[in-house]
Amino acid sequence: MTISGKAPNLRRLMSERDLLVGVGARDALDARIIQCAEFDFIWSSSLGVSASYAVPDASLISMSQYLEAARSMNEVVDIPIVVDADTGYGNANNVIYAVKLFEEAGIAGMSIEDKKFPKDNSLLAGGRQELAAVDEFAGKIRAAKDTQKSPDFLVIARVEALIAGWGMGEALSRAARYVEAGADCILIHSKSQSSDEIVEFVKAWDCKTPLVLVPTTYPDLTEEKILSLGKVRMVIYANQVFRAAVKAEEEILMEIKKARGTHTVADRMAPVKHLFELQGVPKMKEQEKKYL
Repeated sequence: MTISGKAPNLRRLMSERDLLVGVGARDALDARIIQCAEFDFIWSSSLGVSASYAVPDASLISMSQYLEAARSMNEVVDIPIVVDADTGYGNANNVIYAVKLFEEAGIAGMSIEDKKFPKDNSLLAGGRQELAAVDEFAGKIRAAKDTQKSPDFLVIARVEALIAGWGMGEALSRAARYVEAGADCILIHSKSQSSDEIVEFVKAWDCKTPLVLVPTTYPDLTEEKILSLGKVRMVIYANQVFRAAVKAEEEILMEIKKARGTHTVADRMAPVKHLFELQGVPKMKEQEKKYL
């Protein structure tokens, strides 16, 4: 599939399937592995990309760095990329510039959250979860929709009212306002250890605009249960892949240190041949035979 065809493909998938499943990536290798596992789309994770720089997920790295990460992912996969664009990198002017560049890079959609810039990660204990004014954020959504060139580019409004502790009523009223502003989907986020408040939100949601869920802290809400709720069209496993990678790396480093060699870890690593396959080496060698 061409890069420019990924936004239409995401829209087509949303119309054909009851639930799309995406997985968070921090870099192009993550994205390639996720595609090989046959998921529907890639979530270019703000947490993941910032973690790849070993800095906090707190609006520290630039929009250009997030753009380059998403572009590198997009170039090595055929499935769509949806970018976790934090607060839109500033005000509505920043959103306009970001939409222009991400769409030109072939990104299929982006999610913008209604917190103040700079933000803290939503799951950070004791984090500064300050919400933007409703009208200000609605302006960002309008700016994004007015800027996009392709009608298929997906703009997701991420509602953080439950994260900030502002309550269900606030979450529902904000979500409805963002739909009025033109949002294609509403991502309702929660850090509760139970899925109860998310289920309550879904049941109370009376707009036709589809919902997006990120069941990080409430893994009891499986895809089967999500489908039974209706209204939800996308689910995102936002950070599990790179969290698993960090744990595996730490464990194997401890074992190498303990064993004073790599003789005890061979069965815990992917073969080098598989790494070459993920890098596209077989295709490169075919090209060499043809052109060199």
